[in-house]
Amino acid sequence: MTTKTKQNFKKYVMLLIGGFITLFIIRFIYSYNEKETAIQFNNQLISETIWDVRKNYASKKHEVFSNTSAVTQTRIDQKYEKIAKISSGTSDFISDEKLIRSQIKNYKALIQYENKSGNAGNRNLNFSIGVPPENFDDMYQSLIKIGVVSAKQITKTDKTNEYKELNAKKLSLEKIRTALLELKAKGGRIDEFMQLENRILEIEQQLQDLGVSLGNFDDENEFCTVQFTLSEGKKINASLITKILSALEWTLETYIKIMAALSFLALFAYLVSITINKLKTP
Repeated sequence: MTTKTKQNFKKYVMLLIGGFITLFIIRFIYSYNEKETAIQFNNQLISETIWDVRKNYASKKHEVFSNTSAVTQTRIDQKYEKIAKISSGTSDFISDEKLIRSQIKNYKALIQYENKSGNAGNRNLNFSIGVPPENFDDMYQSLIKIGVVSAKQITKTDKTNEYKELNAKKLSLEKIRTALLELKAKGGRIDEFMQLENRILEIEQQLQDLGVSLGNFDDENEFCTVQFTLSEGKKINASLITKILSALEWTLETYIKIMAALSFLALFAYLVSITINKLKTP
């Protein structure tokens, strides 16, 4: 091996070692700057939590224009249900609970359900919050910054047809009640009178239940829902040795992938070069 070859070989080896060390240092520094993750929480899955609260609905106005000889405008109301579910953990339970309550107040929301359980060090707090539709997105962004979020989702469901069906059912029941009252006014046997009275009472009860359901759709009661679960746990800080080993493991894995990718590209370029030279050869 010539002196020049040896020098080039050493140069390439130093470059490879330097690249490895650089990756390791970057990962090690990142492990100190990354946000500490609280672990060992007494987590309750969002789907398993029972939210004993009323349904919240909101509406959105849609303007539809008809391109005819005379342009007409129709306004359509969409009724919808929008629910955000957030599951978060914290090692500073009291402070984060106060922060949640302050956010509820800031965004003019209402606590519709609250459940707090467990002893210090192992506490859980469940909130179901009614949020004005115009404040929903901003409040959601604020809440996902509290603690360490392990799960989050937003679901929006159209309820327009359900609203229309409830109104149609109410109208039908009111017509039946009117007919029964007219029939009752005509008089008759006692047993027939009692049957009519019982039927009217049943209709009245159904109308009351419908009134409650339709009341949730009223413009004055419009809310979107945020279901927030806060779980308390301990924060474990990794030791120096653990961080070094973790950084070393990541660096080895990443470096091998980079080298494999570069080798593949070099081989591909070499094959392309050979192919081009063969095509040029007469």
